[in-house]
Amino acid sequence: MGLREEKKRRTRTLLSDTATALFAEHGFERVTVADVARAAGVAVNTVFNYFPTKEDLFFDRQEEVVARLALVVRERPADASPVDAVRAELLAGLDADEPTYGLNPHAAAFWRTIEASSALRVRLLELGERAEEALAEALAEEAGTAPGDPLPRLVAGALAGAHRAALAEVRRGVVAGEPVDAVRDRVVAAATAAFGLLTAGLADWPAGRGR
Repeated sequence: MGLREEKKRRTRTLLSDTATALFAEHGFERVTVADVARAAGVAVNTVFNYFPTKEDLFFDRQEEVVARLALVVRERPADASPVDAVRAELLAGLDADEPTYGLNPHAAAFWRTIEASSALRVRLLELGERAEEALAEALAEEAGTAPGDPLPRLVAGALAGAHRAALAEVRRGVVAGEPVDAVRDRVVAAATAAFGLLTAGLADWPAGRGR
């Protein structure tokens, strides 16, 4: 990484960390982009150069989250199904305390900030829809379905929906103050069972890839 790229990375991290602290302390709605810029010691335009909207400041890893499921499906082993890939990603993330999963006592403030803001709740729903759409595109490409065929979208809805519901359970447990290990054990057990049910119907779709 060159000096220019490193400087941009540090600035982005500074802005994100500053915004996160302000949102947690004062609430998302009460903090302005100007407040973030002032606290970070930069111009307002600098903030907008990195984050086009205030919601982008809050969900600073949103593009990674949106692309995740489609990526794991595209890069999965040849003998694994899409169900296998999504399940493996979810369980590995829970085991490794993936930061965007929020399986951490400190994440309670993050989730409460979302619950208190209609704008953030809407953005969270949009991110889920975008992730599901990206997954549907990956499935359609692999299956070679005709344009407009709804099947990849329906399968993506089942897989992304189960993944999203598992993380919602994490959120509920963390916000309620449950021990992290207890939340993890409960969600892992439920996710394993749920994806087992999905596997029964989707293990051989789409055909190919060495299976």
